[in-house]
Amino acid sequence: MEGKEIININDGSRLGVIGEADLIIDPRTGLIQSIILPQKNNLISFWVDKQNIIIPWEAVRKIGQEVIIVDLDSTVPNLSSYLG
Repeated sequence: MEGKEIININDGSRLGVIGEADLIIDPRTGLIQSIILPQKNNLISFWVDKQNIIIPWEAVRKIGQEVIIVDLDSTVPNLSSYLG
């Protein structure tokens, strides 16, 4: 999965690349629970603590050859739970 870009199907935003991400894996089952993506740096946020985007595995809709499509709806109040 390394090198695949993660795209949010709801707004088409590019969230990050799997090579920069961490995975949370259930130690009992070995199944992926979520993907943790670091926020991208920009000049203004370079010195500020970055938030992570936590994508629950249930939000993954499709894994293609080059991209992973996820379903994160920013209109849902629980979107804040995706931010670490």
